[in-house]
Amino acid sequence: MTGAVTGRFAPTPSGRLHLGNLLCCLLAYLSARSRGGRFLLRIEDLDVPRCPQRLSDQCIEDLRFLGFDWDEAPLYQSTRTEIYQKYFDELSAMGLVYPCFCTRAQLHAAIAPNLGDREPVYSRACAGLTQAEITERQKTRSPAMRLRVPDEVFSFKDGHFGPVSENLARECGDYIIRRSDGLFGYQLAVVIDDALSGVNEIVRGRDILFSTPRQMHLQKTLGFDSPSYYHIPLLMDANGRRLAKRDRDLDLSALSKVMTPEQILGMLAYSAGVIPENRPASLEELIRAFDWKNVKRDDIRLAYNPQAAG
Repeated sequence: MTGAVTGRFAPTPSGRLHLGNLLCCLLAYLSARSRGGRFLLRIEDLDVPRCPQRLSDQCIEDLRFLGFDWDEAPLYQSTRTEIYQKYFDELSAMGLVYPCFCTRAQLHAAIAPNLGDREPVYSRACAGLTQAEITERQKTRSPAMRLRVPDEVFSFKDGHFGPVSENLARECGDYIIRRSDGLFGYQLAVVIDDALSGVNEIVRGRDILFSTPRQMHLQKTLGFDSPSYYHIPLLMDANGRRLAKRDRDLDLSALSKVMTPEQILGMLAYSAGVIPENRPASLEELIRAFDWKNVKRDDIRLAYNPQAAG
């Protein structure tokens, strides 16, 4: 990557932000701002029924409560369907898209191997359907649309995780870029939005590390440059359980009642290794202190003491 850094935070507003989300936002923000870069906010509300406007508004309110700012108006994916359709049509015109009628049960029963905690590799059960077969199946089921992937290795050096390689055909398989309900898939929307917004640095959790080769494939196919990637450790609670939106005691609705913004930021920064002490800290101070070499590589235990916070 050359030139000025443009980073982003892209939450899905299906619930209140929790500390795992906020750690990702914090590190993305510090990485960009510490080098004089730009920072953008994207609201990934493609699934409108799961992501009502009130939760998007709450997300923005929570980020502002902690002092985060961004250089452009927030971008809402729910408003960009026509843009996604344009690029979907380009991929279709290349002959790379085909309908898939497989049910969830059929996908789970497929003989393709499951790679650890990742998705099963799609067996291409629908890749060779004739037009007559497609027409007949469409009478009873709306298909998802899959993108054909090459038997090719995509490699990159993650800024925090290190070298990563994946053969898409063998380790991923053809993946969905439009769901059966008509909503465009995460991989397609993310690639388009990052490229058109000028994002050239992406900081996100290691749980989606292996989305990156798929996105690099899409970037190459659509003629976009690939950004730099930093995949960060996951944030765990004191018992070693990954934080999620179900953890209501560690979302901002609870924490903001017992901690100041500076206490929350300092706790997150200390937990991740950005600063050496668990103490209140402002974003300005953390920007000055930030260095990727200090950020932990193993999953992070949250340094939260409810008694001290109260």
